[in-house]
Amino acid sequence: MPLHIIATIKQVMDPETPVSSYKVDSESKQVVPTTQIPPVINGFDENGLEAALRIKDTMEDVKVTVLSAGSHFVMDVMKKALSMGTDEMVLVQDDALSNISDSMVTASVLASAIKKIGHFDIIISGRQASDWDNAQVPLILAEMLGVPCITVTRKVEVKDNEIICQHITDNGYQVISAQLPAVITVSNELGEPRYPNIRNIMAAARKSPTTWTLDDIGLSTEKITPKLEILDLYVPEKESQCEIIAGDDEEDAGRKLAMKLRDAKLI
Repeated sequence: MPLHIIATIKQVMDPETPVSSYKVDSESKQVVPTTQIPPVINGFDENGLEAALRIKDTMEDVKVTVLSAGSHFVMDVMKKALSMGTDEMVLVQDDALSNISDSMVTASVLASAIKKIGHFDIIISGRQASDWDNAQVPLILAEMLGVPCITVTRKVEVKDNEIICQHITDNGYQVISAQLPAVITVSNELGEPRYPNIRNIMAAARKSPTTWTLDDIGLSTEKITPKLEILDLYVPEKESQCEIIAGDDEEDAGRKLAMKLRDAKLI
């Protein structure tokens, strides 16, 4: 049986989207996707894809399956994962998964999909998603599947039935190993993800993702009711004030500035 890696990815709004194009529906408390700027694959998830493909490059008989959950997938965006060199893609696509911000819900959907996929050895995820920045889903997923989890890694190796990772710390890294199966999260310190080559792009064009609904993986909308309640969601407003301190000369202006700062208890 080949070593089976499942790489989870997420379609997100492009982090480079200008603030002027960023809209929030205040009533539903959801981000309104812009039609002018296409979504992208979460950047950290691309690092995860690269980690999976590096394992595939160095070992024989490795299969990489891409898994994502959401709604309204843009195929030109999602197929980038296939054009990088992965083998197949599974999408859990359902309107009930639109704008899900609850990490428990996302992990529940992914866990059910993974159980339907069947055997796996490694699940690789990005360290966090650029939309909500929770960094919770892989940890919850590992708990649901009953397997160990190594987070925020910069290098991943597989030897025999063991995965060996370099876990990033404030002052360097720690070498941590775990028996397979296991979940790991990958950070951008791993290095830039590879560019799709022509051969893989053409191969990806011929592949059709397997698409499941919530019913297909044994879940109902009642089972994924969010436990997280968003009280408010808004685009922060920036305010700035500037006061010119005048004086008879530079020394006088400096003295007046010092007095202002002292009155404001800043010095």
